[in-house]
Amino acid sequence: MMSDRYHWNRTHPGLTGLQQAIEPDRALIVNHRMYHLLDRLDRIQVFLQHHVFAVWDFMSLLKGLQHELTCVAVPWVPQGPTTSRRLINDIVLTEESDEFGDGYLSHFELYLRAMAEAGADRTPIDSFIRRLGTGTPVPEALKLAEAPPAAADFVAGTWDIIESAPVHAQAAAFAFGREDLIPEMFERVLRIEDAQPQLTSFKDYLVRHIDLDGEQHTPMAMQMLIDLCADDEDKWAECAVTVRRALAARHTLWSAIADRLVRT
Repeated sequence: MMSDRYHWNRTHPGLTGLQQAIEPDRALIVNHRMYHLLDRLDRIQVFLQHHVFAVWDFMSLLKGLQHELTCVAVPWVPQGPTTSRRLINDIVLTEESDEFGDGYLSHFELYLRAMAEAGADRTPIDSFIRRLGTGTPVPEALKLAEAPPAAADFVAGTWDIIESAPVHAQAAAFAFGREDLIPEMFERVLRIEDAQPQLTSFKDYLVRHIDLDGEQHTPMAMQMLIDLCADDEDKWAECAVTVRRALAARHTLWSAIADRLVRT
């Protein structure tokens, strides 16, 4: 049972206005033709090879928010709004070290496991992660790892938000470009037929996110956004601009994957 300590039903005129403003952009994604093309294992493999980069940069957006809203340096000093501090740390706990079986695993690592089981090519993402581990900058690592161009473009857009957008706009991209969107997107992906055991971990990943993001992380992300923007109309307007950018990038990625699937 969920705790009510986060005031799950809390709303705000700025949040309501933002939700209404972006609804047409959001609808383009949740109703995209790409989902209907995920009807064969080889097409699902192509999807995994692209989407894994969005799974990785989700974690970077999340950790960027944790860096902005909490103290992650030594010596430690109190930093950030206390409500947002708690919310972001709670989300990080699950995303970076969720319970699976008898141990703990990040959702990104679960996705890599799902790719291996499904027979998807992990060469680009594994190369990308190795290069990051040796200090290669993200843009260069994407190029050297030969990431799919559409996935590389998507990551570049996210990276620009991380590096240049104010923290409330980053939080908006996280709330509406990721947490709020993921359950409906993944519900559509989950409808794929699974006559083969290769998709077991992938479906486990989807189900976990549908439940976790729909019931917990989305309301938490919304409260964090209210905490950061409050009654500042300029901040809410900046959030709308950033969310539209994030949603447009997702739509472009989905369209590129759909075009690739038609050729598969």
